[in-house]
Amino acid sequence: MKNIAIFASGNGSNFEAIAKAIASGYIPAKLVLLVVNKKDAYVIQRAKQYGIETYILSLKDCLNKIEYEQKIVYQLKERKVDLICLAGYMLYCGKTLLEAYSNQIINIHPALLPSFKGAHGIEDAYTYGVKVFGVTVHYVDDGIDSGKIIDQAAFHKNDESLEEIENKIHELEHELYPRVIKKLVEGV
Repeated sequence: MKNIAIFASGNGSNFEAIAKAIASGYIPAKLVLLVVNKKDAYVIQRAKQYGIETYILSLKDCLNKIEYEQKIVYQLKERKVDLICLAGYMLYCGKTLLEAYSNQIINIHPALLPSFKGAHGIEDAYTYGVKVFGVTVHYVDDGIDSGKIIDQAAFHKNDESLEEIENKIHELEHELYPRVIKKLVEGV
């Protein structure tokens, strides 16, 4: 059985979607760790509800990004983590983490990559006036949302507001991410 770690920085709705999928047996894996870079992130409360161990570490508490990632890699290796799932983790993965977990880190992005990269994908796509919105699960590399695409899901915009589009995006994320993780864990 594969061991999964989730990295998050905020609310944690994607964390919860993955945790539910693992708890129900849909994803045949073990969620062994939540890594959080903000001590007041709501995702910590979600992890407590599922009995998931949480490792909280702020970049500000370390000398530099290398030390920060070395501490995280140590925690991951201690738990024999096979797959890292970024779920609203608002830091870029650096060389230390990428080398330790090459092709074992995935991310979900709230836009159809390669368009609308970065932290404001939904708003940027909405402002641009796209007619098709979606989400992308991709491998993480040293670029910004530039890794190899694993899967995508999309829907057509009608007359929805930005808030309604954001809600649809999150619903789609909660369906697609567990499905992709299941396939990766099962080697499909």
